[in-house]
Amino acid sequence: MVSRSYSNLLELASGDSPTFGRGDYPLGRGEKRFPRVKTVVGVLSELDDENNHSVSSDALSSISQERIIIVGNQLPLRAHHRDGGGWYFSWDEDSLLLQLKDGLGEDMEVVYVGCLKEEIDPSEQDSIAQTLLETFKCVPAFIPPDLLSRFYHGFCKQHLWPLFHYMLPLSPDLGGRFDRSLWQAYVSVNKIFADKVMEVISPDDDFVWIHDYHLFVLPTFLRKRFNRAKLGFFLHSPFPSSEIYRTLPVRDEILRALLNSDLIGFHTFDYARHFLSCCSRMLGLSYQSKRGYIGLEYYGRTVSIKILPVGIHMGQLQSVMNLSETALKVAELKVQFAGQTVMLGVDDMDIFKGISLKLLAMEQLLIQHPEKRGKVVLVQI
Repeated sequence: MVSRSYSNLLELASGDSPTFGRGDYPLGRGEKRFPRVKTVVGVLSELDDENNHSVSSDALSSISQERIIIVGNQLPLRAHHRDGGGWYFSWDEDSLLLQLKDGLGEDMEVVYVGCLKEEIDPSEQDSIAQTLLETFKCVPAFIPPDLLSRFYHGFCKQHLWPLFHYMLPLSPDLGGRFDRSLWQAYVSVNKIFADKVMEVISPDDDFVWIHDYHLFVLPTFLRKRFNRAKLGFFLHSPFPSSEIYRTLPVRDEILRALLNSDLIGFHTFDYARHFLSCCSRMLGLSYQSKRGYIGLEYYGRTVSIKILPVGIHMGQLQSVMNLSETALKVAELKVQFAGQTVMLGVDDMDIFKGISLKLLAMEQLLIQHPEKRGKVVLVQI
């Protein structure tokens, strides 16, 4: 039985992005497309699978190692302009998606799918995509600037991000009325991501690991195309209580899309409990919990719910602490703040991080305790 979320999202995506019909891909019929399967390490198969669109791939890979496709909004890469024109790329060592590799086995091949942080001219996109695949095993999704703006700054940041942090759209400054055109842009971008995953996936062998709220509906597109694909989803933000979540007009569509995953991960048990409560109250689904295992039955499949808190990468932290530059900086800071109490804050520039409240609290401390002036320092990064 097919989930209702399939047809709803496919119809919505068809307005702004390529349709999902057989043989319909972003590239034209005569253009070269990345194969779904690598047959030799470092060499791309030239086989055209234009006629191979079954739910399971008939092509077999000669590589015995397991492979995971990590899908996120942005690739873990930095783009740099060459002095003479063109681009070159390097790994973004601060990217969480890149650090995920350290938690995987050494024999696990990792392929990344996501956007680049820089806008690439359409004339350069094909050559850059080929270079990134061969050099970094990265598959870039090139999103038109207008569509990207409506997707990211529109639906993601105007609707999802505030709501998932318990900020209701009570005024035009806080999101305003729900804009369905932004939802359509969101679905269209997720469809583009799905097309990119389809270019490289071997559905019977690969694991697909989707990250964060930017790609809520991606599991639906992949499940529709490859019913037996192994899909995991991890949410890096909170999941709100059902009373808050139910204010989102597309609440059912997002829940059903997430349930097309095999595994859904949350930071905390509270976030998982809120998700299960939403599934129960809005979709009428019940879950089973036994010996730490939580599962939902959805259209004949068991969807596992896991609590997977993100920790600190101690190896990376230790490697930075061992650098000679770090020791010099520590000595410099000790001299600069000698005899003072230092309070350190490290936050993203985000409205929910409370940076302004922290500065006001520091101001009140110095007002109420004048003797602390010159003795207490707040360093905010």
